[in-house]
Amino acid sequence: MDGGSPQQVTLPATDSWDAWATATIRVTLTAGSHSVAYSYGTGDNGNANLDYLDVTSADGGTGTSEPSTGPLFEAEDATLAGGAVVHDDHTGFTGSGFVGGFTDGNKGNAAVSFEVAIDAAGDHDLALRYANGTGSTRTFTLTVDGVSRQVSLPATASWDSWATVTQSISLDAGDHTVTYAYGTADNGNANLDSLTVTATEPTDPGDPGDPGNPPAAGSGEAEDAFLSGGTEVATTIGGFAGTGYVHGFQSDGARVVRTLAADAAGAQDLTVRFANTSGATRDLAVVVNGRSTGTLALANGSGWQDATVAVALRAGLNTVQLRATAAGGDVAVDSLTAEDEGTLASRGATRPYTEYEAEDGALVGGATVLGPDRTYGTVAAEASGREAVHLGAPGQGVSVTLTQPANAITVRYSIPDTSDGAGQTAPLAVYADGTKVADLSTTSVYSWVYGAYPYTNVPSQGSPHHYFDEARVRVGDLAAGTVLTLRKDADDTAGSYDIDLVDAETVPTAATAPAGAVSITSYGAATDGSDSAPAIDAAISAAKAQGSPVWIPQGTFTVSRRIDVAGVTVLGAGPWYSAIRGKDGKGGFFATGSDVTLADFAILGDVRYRDDQNFDAALEGNFGSGSLVQNLWIEHTKVGAWVDSGTRGLLMTGLRIRDTFADGVNLHADVQDTRVEQSTVRNTGDDGLAMFSEGSPVTRSAFVSDTVQAPMLANGVGIYGGASNAVTDTVVADTVTASAGIAVSTRFSPVPFSGTTTVARDTLTRTGGYEPNWASQLGALWIYADTADITTPVRVTDIRIDDSTYQGVLISYARTVTGAAFDGVTIDGSGTYGIELNAQGSASFTDVAVSGSGSGVSTTSPATRWCGARATPASETGRASRVRAPRRTVAPSGGATDTLGSAAPPCPVSLSPGRGSGPGTGGCAPRRGRRAPARAAPTRARARRRGRRRGARRHARRPSRGSPSRSSGPARRARARGAAPRPRARGRART
Repeated sequence: MDGGSPQQVTLPATDSWDAWATATIRVTLTAGSHSVAYSYGTGDNGNANLDYLDVTSADGGTGTSEPSTGPLFEAEDATLAGGAVVHDDHTGFTGSGFVGGFTDGNKGNAAVSFEVAIDAAGDHDLALRYANGTGSTRTFTLTVDGVSRQVSLPATASWDSWATVTQSISLDAGDHTVTYAYGTADNGNANLDSLTVTATEPTDPGDPGDPGNPPAAGSGEAEDAFLSGGTEVATTIGGFAGTGYVHGFQSDGARVVRTLAADAAGAQDLTVRFANTSGATRDLAVVVNGRSTGTLALANGSGWQDATVAVALRAGLNTVQLRATAAGGDVAVDSLTAEDEGTLASRGATRPYTEYEAEDGALVGGATVLGPDRTYGTVAAEASGREAVHLGAPGQGVSVTLTQPANAITVRYSIPDTSDGAGQTAPLAVYADGTKVADLSTTSVYSWVYGAYPYTNVPSQGSPHHYFDEARVRVGDLAAGTVLTLRKDADDTAGSYDIDLVDAETVPTAATAPAGAVSITSYGAATDGSDSAPAIDAAISAAKAQGSPVWIPQGTFTVSRRIDVAGVTVLGAGPWYSAIRGKDGKGGFFATGSDVTLADFAILGDVRYRDDQNFDAALEGNFGSGSLVQNLWIEHTKVGAWVDSGTRGLLMTGLRIRDTFADGVNLHADVQDTRVEQSTVRNTGDDGLAMFSEGSPVTRSAFVSDTVQAPMLANGVGIYGGASNAVTDTVVADTVTASAGIAVSTRFSPVPFSGTTTVARDTLTRTGGYEPNWASQLGALWIYADTADITTPVRVTDIRIDDSTYQGVLISYARTVTGAAFDGVTIDGSGTYGIELNAQGSASFTDVAVSGSGSGVSTTSPATRWCGARATPASETGRASRVRAPRRTVAPSGGATDTLGSAAPPCPVSLSPGRGSGPGTGGCAPRRGRRAPARAAPTRARARRRGRRRGARRHARRPSRGSPSRSSGPARRARARGAAPRPRARGRART
């Protein structure tokens, strides 16, 4: 059309060359002249004769009609695009035809859109009538008001047989666009007849024949588990517990995965509450911690039933999965519950170790405490808690008393580098109740970088940082109450040892290989330092041919390159036993397709500085659908995991990611329905956890119950654009530079936000940081409209911000932010403003408390400065003064309006309660690129907060340095963390 992008047209066969037919395409044309061309393109198969073209006004399907309440919407009357066409060459359709053209030639383009009007908000059933004569399940992408999900269309008996697939979706009252498309991640090739939209009517639990009154909701609710492959939450069947149940098990690969804790290892009964009225027993595979353990038969019957299977659980974190391994009837799963479950952490990861801060221990022989200090470039600034213990002479040490039994420790430490940057290795003595039990092998090989971004290993370039590394050692069985001491002895050769923390744990016995597993040693893998990559490749090929898992036995196996994986399970004896070691910056696993399971081993890289062009991530690639990554220990790699486009429904759980030179985890571009949970990330060289919607949106993905500590550069968590993503129940602590605890941002030109972005039940401690390129201070929680406005909802609920280096909450900058809503936010201690609003747009605040703030609450826009928050005097609260913003709607002009409708006047002054005093007045927020106004010394003397303020002031005086980086993936995706141009930034953007 008019020389624009072509769309492929399908011309079904006619009876003969003398028989003629018509293929109709609906398009929208403006008034005037147009050029319409049909051609035999390079992607076509041609070989047809064309007679004439009729152009007529369409009665429907042009997209110009008003939305209808339906409930029936014929596909032939809807808006068609990308090669979707009306046909009538099969029987059984309703209306005047059906819509086809969802062929491989139109993949990524063909779509049908319905305009639907909803009278009353609530759950609605979208019933799509279709025909699928391919013999296998086909997938389409359903998009409602910009939010997408994949739907599965099981095969019908023939192209003349029709079936219905139903999705339950919550819709607000008003107009909606419902689109079914052959997306880039779908396999399409089905015909669509009609859509019926009706309000969901749950079964009355009291009706005769109902499955019964629902039990009380418990921790095993399936709707709270991880879903992929077509499963989804529904509420149609009555009698469920909790807020719903899970169904959608018709297709191969549909699954529900629940993460649970066990206090002790052993066999437990897993009880599954289900409903099955399909007419036949449905068998689902049971997978525990990545290992297949058989099937569970869910019998046909009325009402809710229970089925039980014995599962072997490990102490600590476990995953239990029910998965369809073949197409079949659907079942509803209400809950999966083990008989003796433990408790998961309420926020942050459930960790297998107990953490002991060195500065809280007992100092031995004249050891000293470094910090508290947040001055960039100091050792203390990079330490957890901004303090560490310095052992500078023989006999100096630090002791901690174990509160739980342990047989192994991991120590975060720093020792001096060598003058050439090559690094040194030195022992450090470990004592238990005064008896030496081990030597900890420490090294500076994988720490200390220099110069400007992306930093080098050349000490002469100056500006050293990234001081810490970690080492682990077995120490024998130690009881609770044991005094564990790290001591510099005479033969411990490093000039000094700075000890940050000790993680002590009980390492379980080594796991054994599953029956029939293919060992990599059977194909030549060895622990002698030789290259085991070819042997691992051969083992993977053999295992895939046999349908068996690959086994990494005890030992450390070196690889010189990445290992490709798709459709295979790779298991180890545990991350303390089985390891893959990289070489010269190379090594790791590269996913090239679906159904990948990687579990129970370590990936020990050999990256010594950041080189995006040449070094490898531990995990990278397109994991397709149905993949699981569990219980991996990753360290000394460029990136922990770079999850790329095409990934659908990946679950990553129980990871330990340490000492990387770029991101811990990055969900990049077209990644959908992926979750990273119960993982700990520490000492990364870039964002701890990131979603980067570069070119395509990351969609419906989440970081859940994770712990991020001490990223050396950038944010604890960064969400850069995308659709309907979340970070929940996560703990972030001790960000260092150019950083927020959590950033919701359009920096680095991502696809703009759509859907609702959720930040909920998170804790941010000692976060925020200074951006030297802009001479600017960044808050603990930072909503940043940079390359695009943020105009879709950002929901911030039940967040705790403690001891923020600068602002507690910062909304900036020169673009518009609307739809941000804060509810139940507590800010206890901030170096400058509790809340700084420095953007155009609107936000609402409900039940928000600010105390111990350096400057209170301020609202600023690029054009107008105004404020008017309410301050509650200390005498009313019995504590430090608190600033509340009760349902405030922030307007860029004319002041602020609260729910009572009273306008706060525009003013050049903000309410600025000092620490431990009543409300006062002071300046509004400093303009970008300027330091915060001076303030009186605090009356509440806390050592770590003094360290924050002292470090912040010193940091603000540092000269602007090279721009930190945004990249962590392969070289072709490298991105600079340079600043977009802004008029008041003193640093300059670099790429």
